[in-house]
Amino acid sequence: MKKLVPRQSVHTIYDIDANHLWGFGVRGIITDLDNTLVGARDPHATPELIEWLNRLQKMGFKVVIVSNNNHGRVSAFAEPLGIPFIHRAKKPWNVSFHKAMKLLGTNARQTAVIGDQMLTDVLGGNRMGLYTILVNPISINDEGFFTRINRRIEKWANARMKN
Repeated sequence: MKKLVPRQSVHTIYDIDANHLWGFGVRGIITDLDNTLVGARDPHATPELIEWLNRLQKMGFKVVIVSNNNHGRVSAFAEPLGIPFIHRAKKPWNVSFHKAMKLLGTNARQTAVIGDQMLTDVLGGNRMGLYTILVNPISINDEGFFTRINRRIEKWANARMKN
C-alpha cells in the first residue's frame, strides 16, 4: 500500500513548486498526459499549459510525456510542443520509466513523475524510486472504462490507508 502513496499531492500541475523540485535535485520530469496536463478528450495544450512547460524548460528541467494512450493521441499533443513522448507505456511497468529517464538523461533521484492516477503514475514512479506527484484529475467524466475501474480501486485503497 505504501507504493500507492505519492511524495506530494497537489490540486493541479500549476500548484507544483518547481523551485522546490529543483532544490531537491530533480532535473527531469515524466508527466502523464490525459487528465494530468489536459482533459482526456482535449486534443491540444492550453496557453496556460504551454507557458508552464516553457517556464520549466527555462529553469533547466527536461520534460517527457509518458502515456498509456495510443500513438495518434500522444503524438498529436506532444509533437507541436516539441516534447518527447512514450505512448502505450503500460504504466505501472518499469520499462517506460526507464526509457523516459534515458530520454531525459537522468537517474531515479533526479526524476519526478506527475500524474493523476495512483495505480499507474504513482505506483510506477514509487517502484522506481522517483519523486511522485499526484494531481487531481482534470475531467473524470471523459475517462475510459479501465481508468474508471482504477478510480474505484484507488478509492478503496485510500479508505484502507486511512484506517
